[in-house]
Amino acid sequence: MAREMLVSIPAGAVLLEGLLALPASPIGVVLFAHGSGSSRFSPRNNQVASALQAAGIGTLLLDLLTLDEDALYRNRFEIDVLASRLHAASSWLGTQAPTAPLPLGLFGASTGAAAALRLAADSGEGIAAVVSRGGRPDLAGAALEQVRAPTLLIVGGEDGVVLDLNRLAFAALSCDKLLEIVPGATHLFEEPGALEQVGALASNWFVRHFTAMHLRTGVFTPRPYRAPS
Repeated sequence: MAREMLVSIPAGAVLLEGLLALPASPIGVVLFAHGSGSSRFSPRNNQVASALQAAGIGTLLLDLLTLDEDALYRNRFEIDVLASRLHAASSWLGTQAPTAPLPLGLFGASTGAAAALRLAADSGEGIAAVVSRGGRPDLAGAALEQVRAPTLLIVGGEDGVVLDLNRLAFAALSCDKLLEIVPGATHLFEEPGALEQVGALASNWFVRHFTAMHLRTGVFTPRPYRAPS
């Protein structure tokens, strides 16, 4: 059973509210970047987070936009803002005793995937792995070419336009990468068993790359962090 705690993370003029969950002996921690219109209460991301926790991975789910900001639809596509707040959350994790020594992974959904990839591009080797679920990695733009973290894109087989956009983004990535298509799944993975497949794919990806980082370093060391310019 993971130990849960509510956290408030300063990001410029706002406080980001989040839920940090840590298993007894975590092998890494995954920072969630929620998509447009979503929050730390997203049942889909919470289901994936539970699967990660069962695999021994800590999770941090947080709101990247305040309630007032989220009320304006265009703010959900402000990738620069979302990415800068992910930077703040990553920095915060690097200062907390339980999480500072752990490898960091990023899990992005919808527009949050673009923000996660922007952070990965800016952080170099400071990010151990990235997973996108039904995301818009294409919105990361030129940053895709700078991503060095192993990246897994998960898309529903029936999510037509988004699947095409993921294929374009996948071609632009030059890192260790994999595109997994969940047959029969639509954008929200509402079909029976679809989210379970997402949880299994994400867990396997993070465990693999967290373990690889641990073997490379011999010990878990604090992650390098570069503040956004």
